[in-house]
Amino acid sequence: MNYKLSVIVPALNEEGNIVWAVKNIIESFQKVGCTAEVIVVNDGSTDRTGELVNGLIEKYPFIRMLCHDKPKGLGASYWDGVQNAQGEVVMYVPGDGENDAYEIMRYLPLLDHVDIVIPFFYNRNVRSWGRRMISKTYKGIINLTFGILLNYMNGPVMYRKCVLDDIELRSTGFFYQTELLIKCLKRGYLYAEVSCALHQRLSGKSKALTPKTLSSVILDYLATVATIYVFDRKNRLIVPNSVTALRYRQFEEFLNQSVKG
Repeated sequence: MNYKLSVIVPALNEEGNIVWAVKNIIESFQKVGCTAEVIVVNDGSTDRTGELVNGLIEKYPFIRMLCHDKPKGLGASYWDGVQNAQGEVVMYVPGDGENDAYEIMRYLPLLDHVDIVIPFFYNRNVRSWGRRMISKTYKGIINLTFGILLNYMNGPVMYRKCVLDDIELRSTGFFYQTELLIKCLKRGYLYAEVSCALHQRLSGKSKALTPKTLSSVILDYLATVATIYVFDRKNRLIVPNSVTALRYRQFEEFLNQSVKG
């Protein structure tokens, strides 16, 4: 099926990476052959990020830019993009150039069968030993706390947009992707995990391991624990136009036919 894809690109002071990141997305569109749009969310950048994106917009009519007067956070930027997305499928690609968009876009056909495609990186050695150890610890805590089993939670996940229309996102920071996955998986949406390659950013340093980011992750983690296990324990319905709902209906029809037969 030819899905319309919305790629959300949060960017905060990424003048050294943003042009490559967006052009890589465009090349990936061509490889996949899908109808698509790019939504760059300029999260209060003080460098030339906005200027460079405007230059790309002049060349490519399917690129849009949303601007924040001041930084609101990675989660807030992503959610702003989701609310403005026109595609059936939404995915996140960071503006830092660490991800080859084609690595995840190649799995678009899986959305005929699931509502969420979750990548994990098979070449994690491109990151430092310390970063890998933090990721392993983080993964273990999340999986154990919420009773899930994922290899990675912070990559360029693809969602069928309809499943996000019924989700409330609290986190405005780095934890947002984990929060979304927990809430979607707890509702029972079908997903597939896929392997992808990770690139090294062209310039600048990652903002994922700053003290401010880590403290925000801890607070958002505790808030999600409270939401899942205390404040919102009622069963949430799966949206009827999701693949998950369709497959349940097909299974029920199969059972009914088997009984009649």
